[in-house]
Amino acid sequence: MAGSQVSFDWRERQATAWVPAVLKDRSLELSPSTIRSTEKAAAALHRSDERLPPNWEPLARLILRTEGIASSSVEGLRAPIEQVALAELRPVPGDVGWIADNLWAFEAALATPELRIDTLHSWHTKLMGNSALPDDLIGSFRTSPGWIGGTSPLDAVYVPPPAELIDELMADLIEFATSDAVDPVTQAAVVHAQFETIHPYGDGNGRLGRILIGWILRSRGVVDRLPPPISVLVARDPGGYLAGLYAFRERSLDEWVAWFADTSIRAAHQSDVMIDEVGRVLGDWKTRISGLRADSTAHVVLELLPQIPVLDARTLARHVGVSERSARNALEALEQHEIVVPVDVEVGQRGRPARWWAARELLNIAQQWVR
Repeated sequence: MAGSQVSFDWRERQATAWVPAVLKDRSLELSPSTIRSTEKAAAALHRSDERLPPNWEPLARLILRTEGIASSSVEGLRAPIEQVALAELRPVPGDVGWIADNLWAFEAALATPELRIDTLHSWHTKLMGNSALPDDLIGSFRTSPGWIGGTSPLDAVYVPPPAELIDELMADLIEFATSDAVDPVTQAAVVHAQFETIHPYGDGNGRLGRILIGWILRSRGVVDRLPPPISVLVARDPGGYLAGLYAFRERSLDEWVAWFADTSIRAAHQSDVMIDEVGRVLGDWKTRISGLRADSTAHVVLELLPQIPVLDARTLARHVGVSERSARNALEALEQHEIVVPVDVEVGQRGRPARWWAARELLNIAQQWVR
């Protein structure tokens, strides 16, 4: 059995919630074709990870940022990528800041060697810093009924298990997520679907559940450096995603794992495409500024732009260890060569506003992914 229904009181009426079977008791048998798909997915993800260039960290941040924006768009949170990149450097309230928090949560997850309940709580705290969720529900499991769709558990599309069962279900999930009971791709698929089914937090479950995918694939060695941009593909096929999760809850996990494996293969290809596109842009930029002195700060900035595609002179000076004047001169030189463009940034204080620049070509590559 994939789970069972339980009834509970809701404002003097009876509502019904779904309680998934604990993973240690659930059949994890897959069809031969799905097993082959998971093997192909693992190989594709590993090959894509190996294609990253030696100086891969700035590029990785651009891909992680794109993953975060796509993951947020699945949940109905949208903002221009230029604003999100800016929000990573200065406080921005509302949805833009909330979307930017996804990058911090993902980076924290990738820096975490062990997965525990308090680990998840710390990721959730980073993820929800700019959310409207009450403070007592940030970094802790929900303490009341949850539901998806509708106005209450009575007319909801899905009602997750009662709050008093979350601790037991999550302990089982953590045990499975840190084991090697199944192959890594199946493990990532099952952990994500079970996490979504439990829906342990008051909000942010979808995005945190997709961060878990990256953590598992990296911890199991499928990728050494960069998890695949799964959310980009989820955002393009929300119907397949939701149908797969429904199948996981109501029938068997084979349909869900098959969809997840296929999506992982396409995510690996998407990552390859982005690596190639960014490489082409950087190569073109180097040609444009080939006439500048070899020791010009502008050359250093090119390698930094995938990591920080929106910046001002102060930010650049801090990252490359030069004076603000030198940083400003470098940005103005790049502007003259049409590599960065000036952007308008609202300031909340009096005085002369700082000048900001954006690497629009890089931002456009990322933005087209999440449409």
